[in-house]
Amino acid sequence: MSTYRIVHYINQFFGQIGGEEQAHIPAEKRPGPVGPGLAFKQHFGGEAEIVATIICGDSWFNENLDLAKKTVLEMVREEAPDLFIAGPAFNAGRYGVACGTISDAVKTELGIPSLTGMYEENPGADMFRTKVLTVATSNSAAGMRKAVPAMAKLALKLLKGERVGASAEDGYLPDGVRRNFFEKKRGSARAIDMLLKKLSDKPFETEYPMPSFDRVPPMPAIKDITRATIAIVTSGGIVPKGNPDHIESSSASKYGSYNIEGVNDLTSESYETAHGGYDPVYANKDADRVIPVDVLRQYEKEGKIGKLHNWFYTTVGNGTAVASAKKYADEIAEKLISHEVDAVILTST
Repeated sequence: MSTYRIVHYINQFFGQIGGEEQAHIPAEKRPGPVGPGLAFKQHFGGEAEIVATIICGDSWFNENLDLAKKTVLEMVREEAPDLFIAGPAFNAGRYGVACGTISDAVKTELGIPSLTGMYEENPGADMFRTKVLTVATSNSAAGMRKAVPAMAKLALKLLKGERVGASAEDGYLPDGVRRNFFEKKRGSARAIDMLLKKLSDKPFETEYPMPSFDRVPPMPAIKDITRATIAIVTSGGIVPKGNPDHIESSSASKYGSYNIEGVNDLTSESYETAHGGYDPVYANKDADRVIPVDVLRQYEKEGKIGKLHNWFYTTVGNGTAVASAKKYADEIAEKLISHEVDAVILTST
């Protein structure tokens, strides 16, 4: 029996080229397995082989989306594989979006079955889990030993044309498709088991997970806004001209903090947006449209507020992982508290 052919897509980190400083590299193709592909090879057990590995920088892919898709699709077409695998991306936002995007493109445009893997909170999972089979992984590369065998097992099922079971059986993120299967225990027995575990404060796993919402109690109202220090935080991507901290246009891995002491107006000569999720023309002409420094300075002069905080904090919200956003929020909050800021104006786009 001939061996199934697989093309594997990974980013610059797993391709052993470098970290964030190499995220700008364009796509390149190498023969055989690279990095995690070697682990996949072990779990394929000789039934499939990775004939080529495509390595691509996360920033280059997401910032040159049309060119990146065209380039990678051509590389895949040249190899004529039986299956395309991307990742696993774990909780790396830009990597997850790239894996989902190219897996979907390979499946729809080339008609080749595709598979990826990532953490459930990765923005790529939200965007593509209903389009591409996405194996559930942990939130970091420390979970590689569990992710690879789960992906390899599902890959072989796809290659052999075997029935894909329910997400609970085959370990992928729910894709909105209901698949029937027989449980060993009937529903009433399983329900009693879960109830007894819950009453005993023992761990249990529900068969129908409910959505989880963060509930943040509102702060008390400002007693005297004419004496309050007001700060600006934005996910609209406003940065000094040239984007000195290289905040990514999507799936941001960082945020920036910039001093605006003495700045009364965000002019087009000094400020711009790094955001890649909306038309930047309007914001680049006048960044005050995204963060209203000019208006707040006027209010400051008129005594309507106490003062505008000397720093503003910025990142981009499109495609940014929830875990990353929470991390940025915690860090920014600590800075605001240390500067005795009374209130925050949070802007988006």
